[in-house]
Amino acid sequence: MTRGFFRRHAEPADEGRLPPGQYLERGFPVLSAGPTPRVPTERWDFAVYGAVGGERRWTWDEFHALPRESITKDIHCVTSWTKFDTAWEGVSVDALLDGIHPQGGFAVAECDGGYTTNLALDDLTGGKAWVVDTYDGKPLPPEHGGPARLLVPHLYFWKSAKWVRRIRITEHDEPGFWETLGYHDRGDPWREQRYAGD
Repeated sequence: MTRGFFRRHAEPADEGRLPPGQYLERGFPVLSAGPTPRVPTERWDFAVYGAVGGERRWTWDEFHALPRESITKDIHCVTSWTKFDTAWEGVSVDALLDGIHPQGGFAVAECDGGYTTNLALDDLTGGKAWVVDTYDGKPLPPEHGGPARLLVPHLYFWKSAKWVRRIRITEHDEPGFWETLGYHDRGDPWREQRYAGD
């Protein structure tokens, strides 16, 4: 395990759309901190729990019965690549939190394989985040986080946790996997918040 991934030099592209220090990627690199979990959808579920007024859990079929959205967003990896106009489908975190009444201002995304990442609740709500299961019109493949991943496109892509299964609402900020290894707590690409202290 190394502190970071290798980075390429930035190149100009669509000024005003590419965050500082980023280059434009036409592919979709696969980066993971460990092996790829493969969970059949009949065994998949999703839950919101912790500091909430009432915990909620959905099976795969129940999740698919929730209001769905199509999302087209640019994504920005901490390793310096940016991919424009990525197309997803899924359920907004706002819809998942509806009626749950969070009693804390933070969240931890918990994933198959043990990965976690922390986020302020403000970065997950207000139409800023989704749990997505479709990419480019097809089911999300395991190497990109399928059957479902978190999508938080305004932050570096490590915050868009692959293989997400739980959102735990917390009263205090709790660093996740990369954050305990020296990565920035928030990860705003426009401020180049890659590492703690940036």
